[in-house]
Amino acid sequence: MNELSLLCGRANQPLAEEVARILGLEPCTAAVETFADKEIRVHVQQTVRGKSVFIVQPTSPPVNDHLMELLLLVDALRRASAGMICAVVPYFGYARQDRKKRGRVPISARLVANLMETAGVDRVLTVELHAGQIQGFFNVPMDHLRTDRLFAEHLVTRHPDWMDALTVVSPDLGGVWRARRLAKELRTPMAIVEKHREDSDREAPESMQVIGDVRDRDVLIVDDILSTGSTLCRAAEALADAGARRLLAACTHGVFAGAALDILQASPLHKVLVTDTIHHEQGLAHPKVEMISVAPLLADAIRRIHCCKSVSDLLVRS
Repeated sequence: MNELSLLCGRANQPLAEEVARILGLEPCTAAVETFADKEIRVHVQQTVRGKSVFIVQPTSPPVNDHLMELLLLVDALRRASAGMICAVVPYFGYARQDRKKRGRVPISARLVANLMETAGVDRVLTVELHAGQIQGFFNVPMDHLRTDRLFAEHLVTRHPDWMDALTVVSPDLGGVWRARRLAKELRTPMAIVEKHREDSDREAPESMQVIGDVRDRDVLIVDDILSTGSTLCRAAEALADAGARRLLAACTHGVFAGAALDILQASPLHKVLVTDTIHHEQGLAHPKVEMISVAPLLADAIRRIHCCKSVSDLLVRS
């Protein structure tokens, strides 16, 4: 069996280092330089010949920089005769561009998959894709870890008081399958916030309707990405108008773009759970945000892949 090596990209070094600690590894380092013209140069600083190398590099904002860095690291490893290269991409950028919603637009998620394969990845490990069909964009194995069990265990152990009268809510029709999984884990009822426009005009304001009974209940809004927070907070307002008691949220990927934290602070949300798939240089010391680490989940998956053991059990459990 090839020796296991873990390479830390710049996108989320704290997460990569924690994964390495759990695995009992000294992470492999790479010198990454950004020139004045914004070109990137990488140099892997330890030998990787014949090793199974897992690169931890989410393609989080700035997405293009982190994606290009990942591609260059993969190319460097391939040219250095690594035995196997697995891109560990906890947050998969461009995942929301997974199909053609209108004419003359790209399917960007498919293009990113092609770029990774062309660079030389042998497999991909990711967490909570925006759309499950992205797995089919790859011709190499892709392991897609889910976070419903992670959130469920955190809620039961850290916030048992939330469980007495809890309803899990999807903020839109497209995320029903994600909310249903967590509702099943927690054995709670489910509701949906449906958003629609009164006419076909894209500029027309959206209205939100709550499908299901949330009156006098705590609600947990479940989504994969918290970007600007506007959709999440509007859903929370609709649920509050419908009589919900305490408003909570669980979002795997905390992008927190633009004024998201200010929007969150002004919202009726009581608490938002996010994972550490995305690193924020200034931290997230916000009274409404609570962080959960995916490092143990990633470490378990990496160990199974390296030892040629089944990942299926982990996929079902996670």
